[in-house]
Amino acid sequence: MKTTLVFGASLKPDRYSNLAIKRLRNNKQATYAFGLKAGLVGDVQVTTNLGELPNIDVVTLYLNPERQKQYYKTILELQPEKVIFNPGTENPEFYQLLRQEGVVVEEACTLVLLATGLY
Repeated sequence: MKTTLVFGASLKPDRYSNLAIKRLRNNKQATYAFGLKAGLVGDVQVTTNLGELPNIDVVTLYLNPERQKQYYKTILELQPEKVIFNPGTENPEFYQLLRQEGVVVEEACTLVLLATGLY
């Protein structure tokens, strides 16, 4: 099983990142979440401190490209196998940095991947 970090997680139930956390857990995925506000989404603690995380296999992004810039180094330091760019997060500049480090880049919707069994 892959360990997933939802990056840009929201505590608001109407946000896609929130729904992704719940669906990942419903699909028995080891799930962690990082956001601007700490709290719980289902049984997943949304943290504001990335130092508390275990090894992460997949990062699924829910931050727009401008907000991603401050986290390039942080995400690269996590050394994920793959980063999923959900709709609205597409960022060719970041793709290049990730690929240089051997990270797989995928433009996809985590919710669709889960719903179709492709996650």
